[in-house]
Amino acid sequence: MLSRVIAVLATALLAFAAQAAAPKVIRIAAPDLSAGAKPSYGGQVDYLTTHRLLEKEFAKEGIEVEWSFFKGAGPGINEALANRQLDFAFIGDLPLIIGRANGLDTRLLLAATRGVTVYLAVTPESGIKSLADLKGKRVGIFRGTADQLSFARVLERVGLTERDLKIVNLDFNAVNAALVAKQIDATWAPHRLLALRDRGIVRIPVSTKQLEGTGSLQGGLVGTQSFLQQHPDIATRVVKTVLAASRWLSAEENRQAQVQLVASQSSYPASAIDEALRGSNLAFVYSPLLDAYFLDNFKRNVELARQFGLIRRTFDVNAWVDDRYLRAALDQLGWQNAWQPYDRYAGGSTRVSSSQDLRKAQ
Repeated sequence: MLSRVIAVLATALLAFAAQAAAPKVIRIAAPDLSAGAKPSYGGQVDYLTTHRLLEKEFAKEGIEVEWSFFKGAGPGINEALANRQLDFAFIGDLPLIIGRANGLDTRLLLAATRGVTVYLAVTPESGIKSLADLKGKRVGIFRGTADQLSFARVLERVGLTERDLKIVNLDFNAVNAALVAKQIDATWAPHRLLALRDRGIVRIPVSTKQLEGTGSLQGGLVGTQSFLQQHPDIATRVVKTVLAASRWLSAEENRQAQVQLVASQSSYPASAIDEALRGSNLAFVYSPLLDAYFLDNFKRNVELARQFGLIRRTFDVNAWVDDRYLRAALDQLGWQNAWQPYDRYAGGSTRVSSSQDLRKAQ
């Protein structure tokens, strides 16, 4: 009888301890790429925030979810991570690489996006018709963001580096304004440039689609090691909730709904977002898997970041990855086969999971 009472008390104490140890707030960040009043990072972030999925997941425990959107994009998020002001962050590959190379104690938890198309936009007066024509030209780039590393990769294809150009460090909205004012000749960025093209402000002579995917963007979700160690169950639930957004985005039948969602949040035309996604397999773009394709790209980008002088030292990508939460979430959801892993980059012919595969996993 006494042993039974002790067991009951021990269980109650453990439950109390777990409840006491639960965080009061989960702090999540993402860059703000919006051109309007509402914050937007597209993809999972826009779906999660507009549907309040994380807030609903943790409402019963009284755990708040605090979203922070940074106009300073990756560099601003890295500063907040260094100051221990965040628990999770959606972020592009270069700021992730810079943060980890500089000692930020994060872990890469899942892939958020991959294969995102990037465009070269030039003013009509610049006379630029190709990447090679950029030599000596004024190019606006937001340093420290994924756009910068993507740009360095495509410049490498034509034997150029940033030193061959006149780089002007401008944030995303400032780049747009500088193009309108003819203060720069060109920039390199995702779909937001299509809106400027449609207004006749820029021409777009090349994109990563013509470069066999070289320079396409990818990003992931990271968590701080301190949060993961203290709250592993909470971290798994965060990942599970993000996977719900990834599943919705990956389904072909939700393509137009996704376009309208991001357009509404970002204040960019739906036509630009639709064009950027045209021809893309959504199950590839939003696959959460930390597969060979995704990680090999990261490893390549780590080496290139050092080669281009963006970081001083490299790091072991495999040791940085922590896929336990992703594997646990996929197992709990029964979605082990919802997305197929990629062995390597193979352009548009890469094998991907279909919308039918995703429906079977639901």
